[in-house]
Amino acid sequence: MRGAFGKPLGTCARVSIGKVLLSVCCKDNHSNSAQEALRRAKFKFPGRQKIIVSRKWGFTKFNRSENRIKPDGVNAKLLGCQAFLDAVA
Repeated sequence: MRGAFGKPLGTCARVSIGKVLLSVCCKDNHSNSAQEALRRAKFKFPGRQKIIVSRKWGFTKFNRSENRIKPDGVNAKLLGCQAFLDAVA
């Protein structure tokens, strides 16, 4: 869009109400910066947008409140109920 001034005209995508437009995954210490970036980006979209912070750990199915989660690269593992020998000793 060379020399684009004013407001854009036309429809680029039709999205239903309640659909996710953007999804960001970041570390906990960068969450404030990510929320501020999404807040500034939502002014570029027409209509009303919400910023929702997920209770899940990353893009996994595990909740953040569970203390048995072990990071495993880009995913996570849920540890069992049994204690490890090195943790007991």
